[in-house]
Amino acid sequence: MSVIRIEGLKKSYGRFEAVHDVTFAAGAGRVVGLLGPNGAGKSTTLHVLLGLASADAGTATIDGRRYAELEHPSRVVGAMLDAGGLHPGRTGRDHLRVLAAAGGLPALRAEEVLDLVGLRPAAQRRVRTYSLGMKQRLGIAAALLGRPQVLVLDEPANGLDPAGMRWLRELLRSFAADGGTVLLASHVLAEVTQVADDLVVVGQGRVVAAGTLDDLVTDRSLEDVYLDLTATTEGVR
Repeated sequence: MSVIRIEGLKKSYGRFEAVHDVTFAAGAGRVVGLLGPNGAGKSTTLHVLLGLASADAGTATIDGRRYAELEHPSRVVGAMLDAGGLHPGRTGRDHLRVLAAAGGLPALRAEEVLDLVGLRPAAQRRVRTYSLGMKQRLGIAAALLGRPQVLVLDEPANGLDPAGMRWLRELLRSFAADGGTVLLASHVLAEVTQVADDLVVVGQGRVVAAGTLDDLVTDRSLEDVYLDLTATTEGVR
């Protein structure tokens, strides 16, 4: 059964058609890699799914409902779209406590996710002193605060060192193994190969391929398949 369902999604900004008739689904217990060149429509799709932009046509739902219709959204879906949106003057702990309070969650949950992402030693430091990798971890911690069943992540591997990449891979696989659904937009193809069950490849606002990783990547690398699929769309938007 599909937890995330995107059907016939269209979104334009003036004359620029960012997304055209995008359709795909993500089921429970699956990690779905959303791939495509810059400007292909990945971020727009995620923004519509999370209620940050309105669709011109089509639907984007989680458990059959639009994001705005979820009674306790942070307990259904956790998202990280931009680690750069953190308040630089707050400590990591304070950032999570503010979000926990806004979501009606106990302050103790902030401590739990700090441990989960390995930021407890840096919890009292100001976010302005964090490396990009640490900010990514903090963003993921925020996404996990409500114990959601769905994670929507945009380029979560940015800034992570090799140990951080392994940690992220294990986190996402564990989340899916527990029945969660992960929608992961990424350019790090090597990591996608190791973590994804399914792939959706978009180009020029359209889905150019979708299926399981095993079906789409057989005797060639994901990089080769991806470059072939997007060869006519790269750099035109």
